[in-house]
Amino acid sequence: MGKKEKEKKQIEDILLRQKPDRRMLSYVPDKQQVRNNVDRRGGRTLEHFEGKAKDYIKSIQSGVRYQVNYDVKVKVKGRSGRKKFTCKGIDISTSGILLQMENEKQQALLVNADRITLKFEVKPGSMPEGYEMDVKQGAQLARCVKTQDGAYLCGMEFDKTLAQYAARHKDGYMLTVASLLIFLISAFIMLMRAESVIYFKFNKWLYLYSIITAAFLLSRYLFGAFYRPVPIDKNYTPGVTVIIPCFNEEEWIHKTILSCVNQDYPVDRLEVIVVDDHSNDRSVEKIKETIEKLKQENEQYEIDGRVSYIVQPQNKGKREALCEGVKVAKHELVVFVDSDSFLDPFAIRNLVQPFIDPKMGGVAGRTDVANTYTNALTKMQSVRYYIAFRVMKAAEAYFDGVTCLSGPLSCYRKQIIIDHMDDWLNQKFLGQKATFGDDRSMTNFVLRHHRTSYQDTAVCSTIVPNRHKVFLKQQMRWKRSWLRESIMAGQFMWRKEPFMSLFFYIGLVVPVAAPVVVIYNLLYVPVTQRIFPTTFIVGLFLMSLIMSVVQLLLRHSSTWIYGMLFCIYYEAVLLWQMPVAWVTFWKSTWGTRMTPEDLKEREKKKQKEALRKAEKRGGGVR
Repeated sequence: MGKKEKEKKQIEDILLRQKPDRRMLSYVPDKQQVRNNVDRRGGRTLEHFEGKAKDYIKSIQSGVRYQVNYDVKVKVKGRSGRKKFTCKGIDISTSGILLQMENEKQQALLVNADRITLKFEVKPGSMPEGYEMDVKQGAQLARCVKTQDGAYLCGMEFDKTLAQYAARHKDGYMLTVASLLIFLISAFIMLMRAESVIYFKFNKWLYLYSIITAAFLLSRYLFGAFYRPVPIDKNYTPGVTVIIPCFNEEEWIHKTILSCVNQDYPVDRLEVIVVDDHSNDRSVEKIKETIEKLKQENEQYEIDGRVSYIVQPQNKGKREALCEGVKVAKHELVVFVDSDSFLDPFAIRNLVQPFIDPKMGGVAGRTDVANTYTNALTKMQSVRYYIAFRVMKAAEAYFDGVTCLSGPLSCYRKQIIIDHMDDWLNQKFLGQKATFGDDRSMTNFVLRHHRTSYQDTAVCSTIVPNRHKVFLKQQMRWKRSWLRESIMAGQFMWRKEPFMSLFFYIGLVVPVAAPVVVIYNLLYVPVTQRIFPTTFIVGLFLMSLIMSVVQLLLRHSSTWIYGMLFCIYYEAVLLWQMPVAWVTFWKSTWGTRMTPEDLKEREKKKQKEALRKAEKRGGGVR
């Protein structure tokens, strides 16, 4: 297989395979109350739950089942003595597992057993992050059935939920180790920065940068630890319009639409609008098919009146698509959801809670990686995403000043978008029209006069690049938009809360200056002074280690080590995109999809290549 063929070959993403419910809209509250106790949710809704909202959500999530393929070792103790055998686990939840027996004899052993012990491995990617572990615990037989195709199935209920089991056998150990490591790492970093003060006179700018950088990064973790999401008020359900801009997303748009409609939120206060930006694949067909299937659900879900789509007559860009949705939105709040992102069933209910504050202008939800376990690249991104949201955005939210309400899931007051729509659509920088960075750009408009926040309990998952070529193009686009919008935000951020303003400007200077500092420490000093940069390398190692350890502490995930790998990848590769972004941040191409700007750029390259070949042929003739 040639190089080009290898590049074209698609990497198959590893995704959670949730067992489908009988209905497409299993979480939508039923106004007519026709559900019965046979339903997975038992007919309950959050409004009728007497306890705390978070307890209700936990109880629902504990019943979510995932399709798996585990080898399960079963040990039974009964009247006939002790027996062992191996069977297959075919679906699992935190509270139980469904086993497929090889024969009727194995089923009979379970039926007649006095005690049952199960031993299996929760494989990475088969359940949400944090559950991957070896399990050995008791279980009770809940039911046994023989299917029409002759399979023997037995439903088992764990003696302890997997969350309880992890807390006792895995998480407690991780919590102790991670907490101790964070304390030691932070103390060591502060001691190293104290040493910088001693050498300050030799190179004041370098050591000043070192001290400021360490203080800035440690402060992010400190304020992130203080952050708390706004709890759910069951009586607060403002009207919400979800807008999904779509361009060439035939693979994922069906799942995205379903996740946005299938929300635990009052039917009459939630609408969904899909805006297709003149896709040239089968996206529009998929959108129509999905909406038609939804209309086949029971009438109480009112699909006709609250789920619709718009097809742009020509490709105008993501901002135009979002604005078309805003213009026809019925409700006071609008939620932007990327077409390859999937909402948790309680995402909207959680996302709107900060708007109880009348000064709140926009809120970002948490974005997890949906294809975490595909390869090393996606694992690195998973850690990076989690730290970026749970730590960095959480720290900004502590001061009501989140600087980027990210595209996968964000909510705004509709009137603010309408007031700035023309400026947003016609934004230019150095004479060039801005075609990406729409989330940072709109966040700047909101931040000028309103508060912005982050809601960690409003969760969506998104598909991230699984190939380095695509990932690097995405990162270059993000750096260009970050640089452009940070320059714009710098014009007014000084008027905000003092700590927030200070951290913003430090956060702008540190990454811009980073390439120069790295070159100075890793090349200039060793060559001219013949000193090995031990202190600098140890500092980088410690900062990468604290990122990984925080991931381990908060998420208990086996991917934690990839935080360190990401930091190495960043220093070796991503860091050097920043100088390129300095001189090319005016570019308007996406790089990861064929927008009109990308098509123009490709056509220019083709013309240049044709001209070069023509000149070469002409030179050969002479």
